[in-house]
Amino acid sequence: MKIGMLTSGGDCQGLNAALRGVAKTLYNELGDKVTLYGIRDGYRGLIEGDYHEMNSRDFSDILTVGGTILGTSRQPFKEMTKAAEDSEETKLEKMLKTVKEAKFDCLVILGGNGTHKTANLLSEHGVNVVTLPKTIDNDLWGTEMTFGFQSAVDIATTVIDAIHSTAFSHSRVFIVETMGHKAGWLTLYAGIASGADIIVIPEIPYSAEKIADAIKRREKGGKRFSILAVAEGAVSQEEAKMSKKEFKAAREKMPYPSISYRLADELAALTGHEIRVTIPGHYQRGGAPCPADRLLTTRLGVAAAQLIRDGRFGNMVAVQDDRIVPVPLSEVAGKLKTVPPDSDIVQAARDLGLSMGD
Repeated sequence: MKIGMLTSGGDCQGLNAALRGVAKTLYNELGDKVTLYGIRDGYRGLIEGDYHEMNSRDFSDILTVGGTILGTSRQPFKEMTKAAEDSEETKLEKMLKTVKEAKFDCLVILGGNGTHKTANLLSEHGVNVVTLPKTIDNDLWGTEMTFGFQSAVDIATTVIDAIHSTAFSHSRVFIVETMGHKAGWLTLYAGIASGADIIVIPEIPYSAEKIADAIKRREKGGKRFSILAVAEGAVSQEEAKMSKKEFKAAREKMPYPSISYRLADELAALTGHEIRVTIPGHYQRGGAPCPADRLLTTRLGVAAAQLIRDGRFGNMVAVQDDRIVPVPLSEVAGKLKTVPPDSDIVQAARDLGLSMGD
């Protein structure tokens, strides 16, 4: 068997560990009956035919290495069926051509939402595909957990933990902005784990007045500081009522580098306090995977290899009820897993006395 492997979209912790899990299992079960090829920089490499043969040594000592040894890139799904400027062929046609010329029996694809839409497109056009769920946002449909998420939670939690001491020392209000454009899983988990006082996520539009009230209540209770965990995709209650076109226009005119700085100004006016903003940014996606992610990626990698061995293509390996199961790509592609506002974990945060900004 000739198998091509690629990592697509934003990088995160655990990509190399997942590649290792797939490769070691295939080598162990199929030996010299399998040849693995690394496709460079995600779908770009598949489009341009940029791939190379790999061997077992390439997968040694990468369990704890961050990033991806194959490189990655973002290739928007909407561009896959459009002809490139320098060619009459679409990107999809070029990828199908590469698969045919390379004689790949299967593609192993690691990625998040956009990656899975393209993986499903390839599957619909006859390519044997097996995928693994990657994203620090944990917003991929069909799996309870994506790899990279637990590592990012660890980092975001560490950042908020460290902010506590300086917030206490200076009696200040701090906003820590975490990643998450459309889903608030990372912010919610890290906020609870670090003891943040206010958590603002995209799924629950915020009121600056309600947040200011929460800060004032803490002051009356003798608290010297307040810490807000805010997702980068947070929206106000006013914005939540806008159409997509109105929202986009409003954000384009927003004179702030991110939503946290706007919220900081709003709260400063409402509370009279100096508000500080900390943004860990891509730090949340970097470094070695935490032990939980190393275990998860290994389990997912083994399961993906078993699907290939058994010829069960067109599936993503997923976590459901702490079991690794195959989920059809057609059920995953184009769907987003967001935080239910009435979920147990949101209710737990409220029962603890945390404000959700609403």
